[in-house]
Amino acid sequence: MYQYDNFDRTYLQQRIDEFKAQVQRRIDGVLSEEEFKPLRLQNGLYLQLHAYMLRVAIPYGTLNSRQMRQLALVAERYDRGYGHFTTRQNLQFNWIKLDDVADILSLLAEVDMHAIQTSGNCIRNVTTDHFAGAAAGEAEDPRITAELLRQWSTGHPEYAFLPRKFKIAVSASDKDRAVTAFHDIGIQLMKSPAGGIGCRVLVGGGLGRTPRMGRELTSHLPEGDLFHYLDAVMSVYNRLGRRDNKYKARIKILIDELGIDKARELIDTEFHLRKDRLPGFNRALKAKIAADFSLPDFSSAHPHDLAHDMALSPSFAAFVRQNVCAHKDSRHAIVSVSLKQHGCPPGDATARQMRIIADLAADYSYDEIRISHQQNIILPHVPKSQLASLFARLATAGLATANIGLASDIIACPGLDYCALATARSIPVAQQLALRFQKRKNEQDIGPLQIKISGCINACGHHHVGHIGILGLDRAGVENYQITLGGDGSEQAGLGERTGPGFSAGHLLAAVDTIIDVYLESRTGREETFIACYRRIGMAPFRQALYSTPNADADRVAAKIAS
Repeated sequence: MYQYDNFDRTYLQQRIDEFKAQVQRRIDGVLSEEEFKPLRLQNGLYLQLHAYMLRVAIPYGTLNSRQMRQLALVAERYDRGYGHFTTRQNLQFNWIKLDDVADILSLLAEVDMHAIQTSGNCIRNVTTDHFAGAAAGEAEDPRITAELLRQWSTGHPEYAFLPRKFKIAVSASDKDRAVTAFHDIGIQLMKSPAGGIGCRVLVGGGLGRTPRMGRELTSHLPEGDLFHYLDAVMSVYNRLGRRDNKYKARIKILIDELGIDKARELIDTEFHLRKDRLPGFNRALKAKIAADFSLPDFSSAHPHDLAHDMALSPSFAAFVRQNVCAHKDSRHAIVSVSLKQHGCPPGDATARQMRIIADLAADYSYDEIRISHQQNIILPHVPKSQLASLFARLATAGLATANIGLASDIIACPGLDYCALATARSIPVAQQLALRFQKRKNEQDIGPLQIKISGCINACGHHHVGHIGILGLDRAGVENYQITLGGDGSEQAGLGERTGPGFSAGHLLAAVDTIIDVYLESRTGREETFIACYRRIGMAPFRQALYSTPNADADRVAAKIAS
């Protein structure tokens, strides 16, 4: 992973000292909350329903055991003993006191971590594939480009106060595990026919109240032109993006208004101006950063056949089938550790669990940890010969739930339990659904299924791209949940379609049961996944089952189904 140097640490300390003074001025009453707000947001500090929330940056989802242990320390000392991993590969502490913030940031800085630009109208944490560097078939490790983007965007004076927040994702595989189609800018790295790396660039993707898929700006930009090109995109957006209405300030709205052809023309004009006048791509810097992302020394590992281990333990066999993926080195495997034990809040990890994961990373994964946008933990380089031992320790710690990619592996935003913007609960709904699937005892039979839940239209739970998406809204003081079907954030990206009227919290679980039952009755066989079945049969059978009584409201229909 990227190694901080003296410049990084000096810069970080300067930012901490600066923000510490700003915090003290707020505590002393010199700054009003309105004056303090843009300052705290640039440093990842939110004021939520009950307390301040600090969002800690985990650039491109990569950290080591020392950093994980420090996060555990912060959770114990300054929070309520846990943290929440997010869909942007970060970590949130939800119960922070303002006068503790400077001490927390100093603790983070000890292990080269920070909260800079995890909020505010700036370029946020750059995300990427959580299997980066470990999966076969990559053009190159996308974290190299993500780190270059982090250095380019951090503290960039031109982009510190954009019309609205800005999110970038990078992928380097045919399998898009970074949801690039739904970011302000999505970058897919690929090998160029002429050698080197080329970039496909999408613009204007995003979710929220106006969901959009990214539109292609260029299909094969030479790598050496990438940063001048992104500078051009940012410049056009900064100049023309709406600032009079925050709901219309994202770049996706600008692309809607301009049209992709006009937007491309403006960006190309700006790009050529910058390319002609500014220094070129720093290949020496890339080479230096690439060295930090070299693979560990795998020479001590040896080939191992898992069949014998799996035959001895059905629970281990289930874990391997569901939570273990192929590695580019045949002696190793990629292990996903679920933070979705049935009935637990999705994405939450206690300080104890963080320390256990840190120990396991040090013992089994060359001291590397990844955070996925699905709010799970990845141990990217585990020797196959040690998988059984790793599983035993995970099981002892309650971290061996074999449900990665299944119905109970639910993404959920903090919702009304924490968020000041939320209009409905998300976490309790996810917990109830997971327990419902556990009770049904057919998750394996249902197969791959992505359920995503948001507690408001800002869509932090990515409900638009769930195979089953759930959006919680307030209807005259009562929680009401809309359902969408058919969303997909992968390389087969698509937005979900609403089934119809929403359901009360009391009837939502029965509605999801009905959707699952329609799928099981309609599929051509166990090999046909939910999303494949939905694409084949369409919305009509699901809608018919959910709203079969003419002119009846959705809750009465759902109550009939439940009975």
